[in-house]
Amino acid sequence: MLSTTFAALGDPTRLAIVETLLADGEKSAGELVEQSSVSAPAVSRHLKVLTEAGLINRRTEQQRRIYSVNRDGMGQISDWLQLHITFWEGSIDRLQAAVEKEDFT
Repeated sequence: MLSTTFAALGDPTRLAIVETLLADGEKSAGELVEQSSVSAPAVSRHLKVLTEAGLINRRTEQQRRIYSVNRDGMGQISDWLQLHITFWEGSIDRLQAAVEKEDFT
């Protein structure tokens, strides 16, 4: 659900985690803690929220938890944005056409 997705991204720490994973690819929980300004338990809670929102994936490799961006979850955001971009582009085009028809003299 998009409300859960946007709520998850509404927190600056969670947004930073997603942006790190987008830029750098997979990261272990420990690496994400090292790059964060919050404690390990706080990062763990943020990772749980992001996982539950479908924005990141988690896999276990030996004793490490590895996180990556969930392309499907991010795709839902992209689809939603594209729908709204299309709407507004059409509205702006119609407004421009109406303004061009008007004689303001």
